[in-house]
Amino acid sequence: MDGNTDPAQDWGPFQRPLFEDPSTRDLSRVGVVDVGSNSVRLVVFDGAARSPAYFYNEKIMCALGAGLSETGRLNPEGRARALDAIRRFQEIARQICHAELSAVATAAVREADDGPDFCDEVLRETGLKIHVIDGAEEARLSAQGVLLGWPGSYGLVCDIGGSSMELAEIDNDTVGKRVTSALGPLKLRDIKGGKKGRRAYINSVLDELKETMGSQRNRLFLVGGSWRAIARIDMERRGYPLHVLHEYRMTARSITATAKYIADNDLEELRQRCGVSANRMSLVPYAIDVLKGVIRRFKPHDIAVSSYGIREGLLYEQMPDALRKRDPLIEAARFAESKDARLPGFGKSLYGFILPLFSGWKEDRLRLVKAACLLHDVSWRAHPDYRAEVCFDNATRANLGGLRHSERVFLGLALLHRYRNKREGTRFENLYNLIDDKTQLQAEILGKAMRFGAMLWMDKSAEMGKLDWRPKKRHLTLTLPTSAEPLFGEVSQARLQSLAGSLDAKVMVKIKG
Repeated sequence: MDGNTDPAQDWGPFQRPLFEDPSTRDLSRVGVVDVGSNSVRLVVFDGAARSPAYFYNEKIMCALGAGLSETGRLNPEGRARALDAIRRFQEIARQICHAELSAVATAAVREADDGPDFCDEVLRETGLKIHVIDGAEEARLSAQGVLLGWPGSYGLVCDIGGSSMELAEIDNDTVGKRVTSALGPLKLRDIKGGKKGRRAYINSVLDELKETMGSQRNRLFLVGGSWRAIARIDMERRGYPLHVLHEYRMTARSITATAKYIADNDLEELRQRCGVSANRMSLVPYAIDVLKGVIRRFKPHDIAVSSYGIREGLLYEQMPDALRKRDPLIEAARFAESKDARLPGFGKSLYGFILPLFSGWKEDRLRLVKAACLLHDVSWRAHPDYRAEVCFDNATRANLGGLRHSERVFLGLALLHRYRNKREGTRFENLYNLIDDKTQLQAEILGKAMRFGAMLWMDKSAEMGKLDWRPKKRHLTLTLPTSAEPLFGEVSQARLQSLAGSLDAKVMVKIKG
């Protein structure tokens, strides 16, 4: 750990780290059990509280809500499986969590006649108290989960479970109107009248939801396993190269095309190609009808898949406001640097050194430069021959909030160029086209600037040199203090020339006596 958490220190654009602050330290190793209508899951969060890693994540498909519409009771087989799963989860939590588990149950348990009896049984058998939440609270927590991944987001959150579907509006980090419905696939499966009867029911309920929620033409955030399964199928149909569901974007037109793709393909073959479980795939035809109806009524300007939902919302609930306002990408990058870098704290110095190359960039782009500088050395333990690829893989596939897919590729390319000059000849070339040629070049310049800067100073408090970049004249000037002159050796000079080549610049070096 860096240990530099002195509040009097000037942290500049990085802000003082909060993951070691007493107000957030208790958020490490937080365990949450989510008892849903279709699955029961344990998640244990760890790391930087604002952008936590999934220290442990296990899901059991129990289908507690199967047959609920007909019997009014939980699925007996699912109930037994859920109890066994929770017994196991409680034992795991005793060994790895720093606090007691939190457990919530949603639609199936709150609606079943034997829901209270099931909660009592779980308490007797495991000692875990399950909090049964109503639909409005379920919608609120799901929306807070989205805010954990996208601070400052606005739009409509649509969370689909097995037995219900919730809508919640978010704006200015606040959850507004919210509503619940019985549009979960397990319930739709029991609607009488076949496809015609089911679609009439879906349309009737959605009309009521539209009247309650009003106009919601901003972004639509999709939360829930059925939506994620549809996103996987959309990726398969499009041949999309980056198989990361969080922040995957779709349009109304692509949803229509995917609905037809599902109807025209054998579900079992499609399931195997897309890596979707059999239980989940059986619900997809019902869920896609609901999604088409939601889009027709609310007409969102775009659609984003969120891997964050109720479980992350419960964590967000425990965060102090100061932490909620932090950028999850920067917090995660800072935590990675403090834990894994050879020189924790040097990322801030490196950022200050290379910043003149990016004057004029807006804050949404500069945050990627900050993140890259913090992460530039966290993969040093990897074999040198594979270090560049490890960096790219980590950036594009790691659990990082607040990153669009294009931003993942930009960050990955920058870190790849931190360790190698050329990006050709890697197994990731099919991902590069998610950003245009100009952005690829910007990532290359960032990577080469970090590659050069990391050669000159081995102490974050050392007197730094200065870069002066005149883009119109294509002049790059490096001014070094005499203390750094011995470090400006043959390899350093070659890396500076490589950076100048990417900038199409003439370079001048000055030694300041």
